[in-house]
Amino acid sequence: MDTREKRKNTVKLGTKSSYQGYFMPMLESLAAQDDLNEVIKNRVVKSCDLLDAGVPLFPNTFDRRHHVSQILDRHGESTPETLEAEQETFSIAGRIISLRSFGKVAFFDLMDDSGRIQCWASKELLDDTAAMIVRKLDIGDIVGVRGRLFRTRTGELTVACRELKLLTRSMRPLPEKYHGLKDKEARYRQRYVDLIVTPRTREIFLKRSLIVREFRRFMEDNGFMEVETPMMQPLPGGATARPFTTHHKALDLQLYMRIAPELYLKRLLVGGFEKVFELNRSFRNEGIDTRHNPEFTMCEFYWAYATFNDLMDFTERLFGHLARKVCGSTRITYQGTEIDLTPGTWERISFHDALARIGGHEPSFYNDYRKMQDYIRERGEKTTEQECLQKLQAKLFDLDVESRLVQPHFIYHYPTEISPLSRRNDAHPELTDRFELFVAGRELANAFSELNDPVDQRMRFEEQARERAAGDDEAHSMDEDYLRALEYGMPPAAGEGVGIDRLVMLLADCASIREVILFPLLRPE
Repeated sequence: MDTREKRKNTVKLGTKSSYQGYFMPMLESLAAQDDLNEVIKNRVVKSCDLLDAGVPLFPNTFDRRHHVSQILDRHGESTPETLEAEQETFSIAGRIISLRSFGKVAFFDLMDDSGRIQCWASKELLDDTAAMIVRKLDIGDIVGVRGRLFRTRTGELTVACRELKLLTRSMRPLPEKYHGLKDKEARYRQRYVDLIVTPRTREIFLKRSLIVREFRRFMEDNGFMEVETPMMQPLPGGATARPFTTHHKALDLQLYMRIAPELYLKRLLVGGFEKVFELNRSFRNEGIDTRHNPEFTMCEFYWAYATFNDLMDFTERLFGHLARKVCGSTRITYQGTEIDLTPGTWERISFHDALARIGGHEPSFYNDYRKMQDYIRERGEKTTEQECLQKLQAKLFDLDVESRLVQPHFIYHYPTEISPLSRRNDAHPELTDRFELFVAGRELANAFSELNDPVDQRMRFEEQARERAAGDDEAHSMDEDYLRALEYGMPPAAGEGVGIDRLVMLLADCASIREVILFPLLRPE
């Protein structure tokens, strides 16, 4: 007899119900996982009792007419006398998140997606079937109730149940009230439980929804049109990153999950759409940490006849709008530090000035390849001999500047060598009209005046191709179709990408990107 069969024989429910066989596959699975316990077996026994009494465990016939928030808004301040006089009946449904039984009566808290309210179930007000259901209820069950409002002796607004119907039987217990899901990985893996038992988690994702909604509204109010571009692309483009690959069977074609929608959005500028944006999912085959998830959300937008300076002003107004709508003020607190997002107060400093003024490195140091390479390696970062001076400067910036940019900073005029899609600065062609936005020590946005010269773009692509041939698998691919589009003529323009996940981290005061993604990527259990 194998181990599974032995475990199967140990599952004893202590019931003669004909329905116990219905639950055996679930119980056997739990036993195989060493996760079977008396609490779950007890729930199965009570479920069998309900089925024996003709009570379905998963009906779909309850007519919910109210949300908890409606009751609280209308009667949150009503006196007992007012409630007694009105005698209005409410019909609500939700999950039981606490339960206190006292023989013939029971109190339980019912929660829907708008709030929670106490309910009182008494044998005197319910029919025999509903009274029996009350005796078999467990925390986690989803029920529908109808009844009138009153206040208990302690003054708590309560629904007196005159009807009660079991809508969904919960076979697993929720975490204990005062402990919840403390293990972070368990919270991320079982987000469905985390959302039930952790009010803070619900708050974060309600804020995320509001941020995305207000972001979209701001863009539309400023004349931008929302579009959609391919997520599977024949060439990875729009950023320097390692892509995920996939395969289309019918066409026998290798495709790449997009790392950015940039090149397709700029094709739309060629086609005559002058203001476009896309709230998009993108994918980068890179490491996972508190700031990076391989699948992430960003918004990219492109504005014909604008410059990167226009986008700085626009970004300040955008972030100020979002802060006011989501946090109620342009002064917010992030991880204990006050950050001022008020438009007009943001710092603007060039890339090389930041290395000197904030990083503390003189030009004689950050222009000396060997000194800089030795320093970066001493700090524990890897470098290769194929990396150009400007790439080392970028690593130096990451080490000694980025974390110090707590208040909003626009860092502009990045070197051309690390900005393959940006327009050269007219006065200093070794620099580009590009900026990155940093807040709370991390990058939140990247923007630049667009390169629309097809000859210059081809030369940049060729240089990227040489870097790829030398071993840089994050270098940009040669995109002949995009070059063809530029040859038809793209108007002067500026474009920007904003990391939505990091923006939510900032406005919801979260230290890790996993806190703001409903289902972050994790290793298999």
